[in-house]
Amino acid sequence: MPAPTHPDRASACEWARASLLSANLVWTTLCLGGVLPGTKMVTVLLVAALAVVHFGDSEAAGRAHPAGWLFLPFIAYAAANAAWVSPFHWLGWADWLNWTQAWLVFWIALNGICAAPCRALVASSLAGLALAAAGMAAYQHFGNTTWIMLGRTQAQQFVGRSTGPFGIPNSLGVFAALLIPPSAAVVLRSARGPWVRVAASLVTAALLVSFVLAISRGAWIALAAALALRPLLSGGRSLARRLAATLASLAGAAALAGLLYATFPLMRVRVDQLVQDMGEKTRPILWRGAWRIFEAHPGLGGGAGGFNALFEKYRPQGYRDEPIYAHCDYLNTLADYGMTGFVLLAGAAAVVAFRASRAKGLEGAAFTGLLAFGIHLLVDFHLKIPSLALSFATIAAFVTAEGWSVLPPASPSWGPAGRGLATGVAAGFLALALVWAVPAFRAEALRQDARRVIDRMGATGADPKTGAGELQAARASLARAVHLDPANAQAWSDKAYADSIWALVRPGETSGLGAETERDADAALALCPLVAEFWVRKGTGLDMQGRWVAGGDCIVRALQLAPARADVWYYQAYHLSLNPNESGPALAAADVCLRLDPGFLLAQVLRQRLGASP
Repeated sequence: MPAPTHPDRASACEWARASLLSANLVWTTLCLGGVLPGTKMVTVLLVAALAVVHFGDSEAAGRAHPAGWLFLPFIAYAAANAAWVSPFHWLGWADWLNWTQAWLVFWIALNGICAAPCRALVASSLAGLALAAAGMAAYQHFGNTTWIMLGRTQAQQFVGRSTGPFGIPNSLGVFAALLIPPSAAVVLRSARGPWVRVAASLVTAALLVSFVLAISRGAWIALAAALALRPLLSGGRSLARRLAATLASLAGAAALAGLLYATFPLMRVRVDQLVQDMGEKTRPILWRGAWRIFEAHPGLGGGAGGFNALFEKYRPQGYRDEPIYAHCDYLNTLADYGMTGFVLLAGAAAVVAFRASRAKGLEGAAFTGLLAFGIHLLVDFHLKIPSLALSFATIAAFVTAEGWSVLPPASPSWGPAGRGLATGVAAGFLALALVWAVPAFRAEALRQDARRVIDRMGATGADPKTGAGELQAARASLARAVHLDPANAQAWSDKAYADSIWALVRPGETSGLGAETERDADAALALCPLVAEFWVRKGTGLDMQGRWVAGGDCIVRALQLAPARADVWYYQAYHLSLNPNESGPALAAADVCLRLDPGFLLAQVLRQRLGASP
């Protein structure tokens, strides 16, 4: 059971927990939301340290609010799914770790950060992030539109929209939507001291700046919907008064939207685009794909982390993006974990939300932010962003403690066996972080850096000989990656890719490099045979050895898995072009590739060569 909420004094361990959680929120948020594998190495270690401090504290470890237990069945099921259902184990375990970290933060913030000064420290860290995010958003809008954190360049599709520290405007928008209601509540509550209200006014203004400059239609609609729904979910007033409050919220949101539409050109562009497209244009493609994956695997899902690969079977012609996620966390969960996982997760969340909705005052306002976040999950993947997942879990814990209060026992309720189990959980998670997570994230960081080098060569059509040094460094990084994490099938495939390109630098070694490419691709396929790219790599390796028929069989298998991918059709065209008798089919395959992606540079070059040769 939890300790009484909001005591004035805190133990050293509680201060340590609040400090570690605050540091983690700051770290993950300022590092592009924590999505990079190098950032995740630090994040998992900070969560592990938080768990050790919490479960090693005999007083705090004996508390267990029932809300924390509700999510444990899903965490256990997700682990089982990653281990025995998902064909994408390296992705499934990473997804499980993301869920587990959020659950641990929820548990520890709920049971182990109860003192008002400690909660104020965590809230202050979020307020500081709000100020920093607004400063970055203003700089991105009025100064350098291509600047984002960590020395990277903003994606062309987001130029003109502020992303703050995240790199994605929708992430900045939902971060502001999550924090605006509680921040504004501090300003409006007369019980707060004047300096606190002044500081809260600055934070609220900063959040509004981020909220507007992100130009996130989903975040705008989600916050407006949450403000309208909140009175209906609150008790203590008549239905007529609650409906009046809802109508007032809608009228206020409409008036503000009208003012911004008239005075803010970029908002006018985004709204006009929404009207022109009659809603969303590309997201429904992903939603339909996720639903068809669920229909094919209704009970247990296609496997944790599997949406991106399984989507290829349902990719429509002309859709060229690499989605990664379904842009709807609810559908993504259905596709990955099936109805079993969805019911376990959504059921637990519904119970906690129902009890937490009773919170009043500041926590009641924070519930409105949580509601806006939950609504926005209908059109985005915020729970896959570590910073947003941890922030959401933290605020949800504080709101749950207030709305679902439980009387504490006279002494910690766990006996020696329970405390031993708690200590074992902390030690186990720390060992997991050090032995598996850190090496896996290090390997993934090496892989991503190397893959960027290779993809840049392919996109520009550069001669590998001119970038031989970079390519050799990429090959060394990939060799190191598969050594650190032999279970990362994508790293094996990328190693095969780099080896095949190296043959263009050393043409005399083509056959030997082809054998190495085949071995690396076989390692990837042994881990997961459902990714089209892995079959392409094996087919390339076989072609390099002169085993043309066997290579063709692999490319055909890739086309069966991803029939609407332009790059797979390019490899089919290139494979066929190796046989002079197949120039006609090769030309036809190149035409299919260019129909799917008219800007595919390598296919254009191949098409010209095939057209010029008899």
